[in-house]
Amino acid sequence: MTGPSDPARSAAGSGDGSPQGTDRTPSPAGSGGAGSVPGRSPQGAERTAAALSDPENRSAPEETPRRAPGPAGTTPPAGTATAGTATEAPGTESGRAPGTGSRTGSGRAPGTGPRTVRRTAAVLAVLAAGAVILAALNSGTRHGHLDPRSADPTGSRAVAELLKERGVTTRVVTTAREAADATGPRTTLLVTDPDRLGAGQRSAIRSAIDLSGGRTVLLAPGDHSLSDLSPGVRTEGDAGSDDLDPRCALPAATSAGRAGTGGDLRYTTALPGATACYPSGGHPTLLVLPTGTTGGDTVLLGSETILLNESLAEQGNASLALQLLGSRPDLVWYLPSLADADPGTGPGDQDKSLLELIPAGWSWALLQLFLAAALAALWRARRLGPLVTEKLPVAIRASEATEGRARLYRKAGARDRAATVLRAATRERLAALVGVPPTRAHDPAVLVPAVSARLTGEPRDVAALLFGTTPSDDAALVALADHLDALEREVRTS
Repeated sequence: MTGPSDPARSAAGSGDGSPQGTDRTPSPAGSGGAGSVPGRSPQGAERTAAALSDPENRSAPEETPRRAPGPAGTTPPAGTATAGTATEAPGTESGRAPGTGSRTGSGRAPGTGPRTVRRTAAVLAVLAAGAVILAALNSGTRHGHLDPRSADPTGSRAVAELLKERGVTTRVVTTAREAADATGPRTTLLVTDPDRLGAGQRSAIRSAIDLSGGRTVLLAPGDHSLSDLSPGVRTEGDAGSDDLDPRCALPAATSAGRAGTGGDLRYTTALPGATACYPSGGHPTLLVLPTGTTGGDTVLLGSETILLNESLAEQGNASLALQLLGSRPDLVWYLPSLADADPGTGPGDQDKSLLELIPAGWSWALLQLFLAAALAALWRARRLGPLVTEKLPVAIRASEATEGRARLYRKAGARDRAATVLRAATRERLAALVGVPPTRAHDPAVLVPAVSARLTGEPRDVAALLFGTTPSDDAALVALADHLDALEREVRTS
């Protein structure tokens, strides 16, 4: 009679296919040689030595279980000598390929640990901080634009200080009402951004031009503001060059000489008494127009270059700026603000795009952040390679999957869904048995007569079984499953 240990014995004895009764070969090292183990072959000794020198310090009995030694100088059968290591290489654990350690057993690929993630996050944080700092520095270059109190390159503090040395008092205002109230025969009114003014503000400035008897300087006005502030004048596009010659009889222009009045707007007019200076392509960039009040005039300057700190010392810019703004002892410097403008009346509300509304510094910052993100994606992107097939961690039996789904249906109380699935599956199987095409398996007019023709027992309501209503409770659902099973079994055996 075969004992319970026969399967293990047969598995162990099938290592080389030799029977247990074959002659045993004496060990060359003998039973008492140095470095030998009694009853072990040289291969077994080598395996024992390899196990003892394992880098993870595993003991020899874990890798190669010892058996009771046979007679002196003999070796056990070839199939039983390595029964403990028949399916694994020396120095490795079961189920793990040779050469792989247990220190990376977390399932994470080398090089993707928390330390690498922290380094990547630190690099991205440094890049983002640098981009924000650079954007802040760049966006500050236009802080105080044309402000007589600003020492920035685009400010106008230099010309204000020169005017102060010559006895001209500069007063900064930010509303059109303040500017109009401060004007008079001894006043020069400078409007730095006429196109920003709304209809109400332009009307106030126009009244000041007509009634003050002083000088009004409009800095680079466009057609939007010229229609109200200086009727009869229109623009003629941009000037071709930055530095131009005066070519007129205006004393301020002839004494200043060549100046940076170009690079922006040119004007044309047919008004009598107008003085045109610094022409570019036949159209002046500086116009002086007399006003209705005796002694008053209006100056249209097509470029702001001569007032900026960064360009005041070039050519005759300083001389021209001082003579245009210092002809009266008081200078009212009007800086239009958004709070003073009428909502929805500026030309930029319709002409400027979203990108134009973003400050220049932040546009560069967004570009740098985009480039940094692209470089980081290229650096850390997964390299494409061949597909690796992996064994599923567990194989689920079909019966277990069915039982699990049934439990979900029961927990959710989905008797309608469960009944629908049962009836649909039964109809498909019955259609194949009775010869109904699969496309007509769910048609009661076709399936019910075909199934009824195969029934030989007591009559049944086949239509109610296959196309009936939803069971009212769990017991009715179980009964429906039993009736469907009985119906299918009867059709199969008929």
